Amino acid sequence: MPAAIARPEVLALRASKIREVANAGMGRKDILPFWVGESDQPTPAFIREATAQALLDGQTYYTHNLGREDLRDALSAYLTALHGQSVGPERLAIANSGVNALMLVSQAVISPGDKVVVTAPVWPNVVEIPRILSARMEIVGLERAQGRWRLDLDRLMDALTPDTKALFLNSPNNPTGWTLPAQDRAAILERCRQYGIWLIADDVYERLIFGPGASAPSFLPLADAADRVISTNSFSKAWRMTGWRLGWMVLPPSLIESIGVVVEYNTSCAPDFIQTGAIAALSQGEESVAALRSELRASRDQVVGALRQMPGVEAPEPEGGMYAFFRIEGCTDSLALAKQLIDEVALGLAPGAAFGDDGEGWLRWCFAHRPEKNAEGLARLAGFLRR
Repeated sequence: MPAAIARPEVLALRASKIREVANAGMGRKDILPFWVGESDQPTPAFIREATAQALLDGQTYYTHNLGREDLRDALSAYLTALHGQSVGPERLAIANSGVNALMLVSQAVISPGDKVVVTAPVWPNVVEIPRILSARMEIVGLERAQGRWRLDLDRLMDALTPDTKALFLNSPNNPTGWTLPAQDRAAILERCRQYGIWLIADDVYERLIFGPGASAPSFLPLADAADRVISTNSFSKAWRMTGWRLGWMVLPPSLIESIGVVVEYNTSCAPDFIQTGAIAALSQGEESVAALRSELRASRDQVVGALRQMPGVEAPEPEGGMYAFFRIEGCTDSLALAKQLIDEVALGLAPGAAFGDDGEGWLRWCFAHRPEKNAEGLARLAGFLRR
């Protein structure tokens, strides 16, 4: 009788090294955890209050597969104002988190054996979701230049061949903070049009940028409704709603009906009362988002500035997001180093190996924390290095 095991594609998936490190430190009261990507402040009160009232009002029923009409209208108004280009509600679908959005669009457009291109280092889910669907992955590594991460556009273009089914781009990038330059968008979009490649943008950090403007460069203002361009996003980061598990997709109108079917066979719909909280976030949240962006800019300067003063540490400057991605001279096993930091100085960081081979030797620090907490973590790391 055959062994009761999962199929080979699932067995080949990489277990989360972030979770492995977190499991090693969870339960210890002395740990300073910077390993996961979330703020140490709760969701703003106005979002929590709107959601609590929705629960009290009995909003606990099934909703439309694509999300409530009033939420899609609010999201349409938000995106249209943000990007200066009309994004109608007929192009929008609500998902049960940003990662669920990535899974849904992957299920809709990727078949077994398809070639999928991804830039890396990158959040592991972006790579592993296509692998679950038996896709062939080709990785284009980011590079470092002048103290920042950059994408070699020529290398990416070489990877986008006629047999490529999809390109996944995460910008601002988790873990590096790399942000796609605005001037590179047109060339990438044109190559995807030329070969019929799906361009799937993971835009979850688009509001968390450190340069001018309210949002990172987006493909949405450049793309026609008929283009094979999909934007996936989440309420998790910009509105401090990580535990709420709500996201969205911007899709070609021709894909909407199919996405609705795929949603039905995954989760049926997003929770009713949480969608009320999302409407509050979109309609009342700009001041809160701006405040978070200002906090993160200060935290970036604090953490990256201190890391660069430590001997043997390389810390490229992130252009967006909420992470410092750095390495300590001589480190070749980031998982072992992350566990050593837990054991010796009670400091919880994510190992770079969690983000693919291009991240090995590096560590990720989520700096979306109060200044005093970041300062204590930096002191612990400095003490570890002095030893």
